[in-house]
Amino acid sequence: MIWRVILAMGAAILCAGASAAQDKPLQMLDTSFQAQGWEAVGRIDIGSTGFCTGALITDRLVLTAAHCLFDRDSGARLADDQILFRAGFRNGRAAAEGRVLRSVVHPQYAPLGGASMNNVSHDLALLELLHPIRNRGVIPFEVFSEPRQGDQVGVVSYGRDRLQAPALQERCRVLDRDGSGVLLMSCSVDFGSSGAPVFAMSHGRPHIVSVVSAKGSAHVAGQLSDVSLGVSLGPRLDSLRSALAARDRRFIQPPTAGSQEPRVMSGGGGARFMRP
Repeated sequence: MIWRVILAMGAAILCAGASAAQDKPLQMLDTSFQAQGWEAVGRIDIGSTGFCTGALITDRLVLTAAHCLFDRDSGARLADDQILFRAGFRNGRAAAEGRVLRSVVHPQYAPLGGASMNNVSHDLALLELLHPIRNRGVIPFEVFSEPRQGDQVGVVSYGRDRLQAPALQERCRVLDRDGSGVLLMSCSVDFGSSGAPVFAMSHGRPHIVSVVSAKGSAHVAGQLSDVSLGVSLGPRLDSLRSALAARDRRFIQPPTAGSQEPRVMSGGGGARFMRP
C-alpha cells in the first residue's frame, strides 16, 4: 500500500536536504482578489457524494486523477453525466460550470490495483466538457516540462477542511522521483485534493507539471513528514489526448451497467482521497 511505498521512497532521500523547511504554508483563496489567476482550478463534484480537484488545460478539457472516476469498493467506472466541473468554485459560487461529455483514463490504470508505483504513475484522467468554458478570467493552464528532484513547485487544491474554497501552497518541493516517473513532494494535500494541479512558474505564469495522486508520510531529513505523490505528465497525457480525439475505447471506458450511485471520489486503496 501507499504508506509503505512512500516510506520506502523517503528512505532514499534522507540526505536530500531539509527542503520541507522552506515550504510556504497554505493560503486560502477566499476572495476574488486572492483567487485571481487561479480560476481555471475547480472542484469536481460527482453526484452529491464527494469531490476531487481538477484544472482546465483547454477551454474544454479538465485534467485530474483517474481514481476520481471509479468507485472505491467495486472499481466500477462512474457515470460521466454525474460529473460537474466547477471552475473557480468559492463560497457557494463558481466562475463557470461544465457538465462532462466524456472522460478518458489510461488503460494501464487499474481501479482496484492499489497504490503501486506503476498504478500511481498512470493515475491520470481527462474530462471533456459538454460545452467549452470561455468565461472572461477563466484562463486554461498550459502544461510544461516535468519537474526534477529539488525543483520548487506549488499546488492549488480543495480539501476536507476547505471544500468551499481552494488553498494555494505557493512553494513546496519535489523530494524524489522514481523510475516510473512518480514524484514524491513535500506539498500539503488532504482528502479531496486528488487531481489537484502541481505548478511551476515559467515567464511569470504558472504551468501544470504534475497532478496529485495520493498522500502519506515519509522520513525526510531525519523527521517524519507529510508528503504527497504526483503523476508525471508528458507522453501519458499525450496518449490521453490522442485517445480522446480518436475515440479509442481502450481509454474511454463506459460505466458498468447497473452500477450504483458513487459514494466517494476514490480509487482502490485506503490511502486515496475521499470526502468524509
